[in-house]
Amino acid sequence: MGIDDRLEISRRGVLAAGAAGAVVVQSGLGHAAPVPSGEKSVFVPLSLDVNGTTHDLRLDTRTTLLDALRDHLHLTGTKKGCDHGQCGACTVIVNGERINSCLSLALQHQGDKITTIEGLGAPDKLHPMQAAFIEHDGFQCGYCTPGQICSAVSVLEEIRRGVPSHAQDDLLTAPQATNTEMRERMSGNICRCGAYSNILEAMAQVAGERA
Repeated sequence: MGIDDRLEISRRGVLAAGAAGAVVVQSGLGHAAPVPSGEKSVFVPLSLDVNGTTHDLRLDTRTTLLDALRDHLHLTGTKKGCDHGQCGACTVIVNGERINSCLSLALQHQGDKITTIEGLGAPDKLHPMQAAFIEHDGFQCGYCTPGQICSAVSVLEEIRRGVPSHAQDDLLTAPQATNTEMRERMSGNICRCGAYSNILEAMAQVAGERA
């Protein structure tokens, strides 16, 4: 068999590969996977407390908190990045702690208090962290910024509460909002524009204002 024979690809094969790739891409973007033959989608009623407002919804049990916020409550400030918990763009604050909303099912959060970027501040009344990001140019394209800000707010709260991190030399001492400490805690939030130093300057300003 010659090399030309080995490289021959049928039209049917190309179409099949393309269809398979489309399924993978769609799954990666957070679209619900096809329901296996013989199974049915299950919808349940639930109430979500988001930014101080209760929303009564009826959702597929497989709906992530991220998709519930974006597609059902139209709170599109929370971004869908990797949809695998690796970039932090979807970070929101639940009961005072930051989570990746793409990794959490909406039905897990009945009764929880959820805060998105829309709930932190408004254009006429910015949260101090939002104002600091603007002052220090803590963003370029802005896609990761909502998750960065939600995470930054939670990071300073973690430090205030004395939650330890891998950056501490002595876990028996209270953590401080040092450059190293904040870098470690913010490492789950990816900025492809590379505005990390500006983000840390914004966080340091807010930490200083609270001291």
